[in-house]
Amino acid sequence: MPQAPKPGSPEAIADVTSFVRFERVRKSYDGVHFVVEDLNLAVRKGEFMTMLGPSGSGKTTSLMMLGGFEEPTFGHIFLGDEPVERLAPEKRNIGFVFQSYALFPHMTVAENIAFPLRYRGLKGAAAAEKVVKALDMVHLGHLASRKPSQLSGGQQQRVALARALVFDPTLVLMDEPLGALDKQLREHMQVEIKLLQRMLGITMVYVTHDQSEALTMSDRIAVFNDGRVQQLATPEVLYEQPANSFVASFIGENNLMPVTVAAAGGGVATVTLRDGSRLQTRNPAGVTAGGRALLAIRPERFFIQDGATSGSSILLSGSISDIFYLGDHVRLSVDVGGEKPVVARIPVSLRRSFARGESVALGCAIADCRLLEG
Repeated sequence: MPQAPKPGSPEAIADVTSFVRFERVRKSYDGVHFVVEDLNLAVRKGEFMTMLGPSGSGKTTSLMMLGGFEEPTFGHIFLGDEPVERLAPEKRNIGFVFQSYALFPHMTVAENIAFPLRYRGLKGAAAAEKVVKALDMVHLGHLASRKPSQLSGGQQQRVALARALVFDPTLVLMDEPLGALDKQLREHMQVEIKLLQRMLGITMVYVTHDQSEALTMSDRIAVFNDGRVQQLATPEVLYEQPANSFVASFIGENNLMPVTVAAAGGGVATVTLRDGSRLQTRNPAGVTAGGRALLAIRPERFFIQDGATSGSSILLSGSISDIFYLGDHVRLSVDVGGEKPVVARIPVSLRRSFARGESVALGCAIADCRLLEG
């Protein structure tokens, strides 16, 4: 009897009732190397889906294929029940927002927003009403007569967003739209875009390499690497239950320590570190005894252990090699005898001071440790 697909696997992804669907999509520019490999991905109607990954991972190429700017070499792309991989971009009823904004410098804000309407043959009072509505959505009604050069970066981004929404598209695609903004404005726009998407109930597919941005905005995140989706899940599941070492290290910060699995069973494992010490950890991936693996522990899950450990926690001992004060927490680098130091984030509310060279014991609940295939 065939096994059910694992959550987050391409097979499970393709099973989702969806509004956007990639089926076995592959893309090659030279006929030899594939920048997107066997992409099976579904986006639900009204969902904010983020394609997240490093440069060259295939996320932007996938977005461009969805938008109609690239054709897949193999496979199919559906909007609803309609295959669109050979359909021209202007026939897909999709709005686009890009990092460069792509505003017409000789047009006013209102004229820029009206352009998609004029392109679709809508003019006069009906078009003007839609422009006013779009301007109100992004709080720029008072700047309708200005040119793009007279706007700040954040205001230009709002104009680009209003232009993408003015013709009531069924889908909005956004490719690194906040990359040119400073940190404070970028964080403000993240919240604003998410609130607007939720208010309108529109489907958005968003591309970024910024994992913090993806965690903040997304209903679900598809993590790309080497042209493949490594995991598809909610932000919480990606952070707490990474499927492999790539996701564990790319989403947030993680200590990945090489270990040997001494014993395994019942969802837990006993592992041996390089210094010979033995620890117990969760083993949700079912890594078998005798093999190499990686022990994953988030820096914020460590605490300073002053007494004996209980049966529900582990202990790592070492000396502090570096200390960084970061306002709400102290970041410690602790040499525990591995290839590189372990990083721990200790809240400043503990009122504890540290010194380089000091010996410390780092405790961690077994529930916060995770074994991954090496």
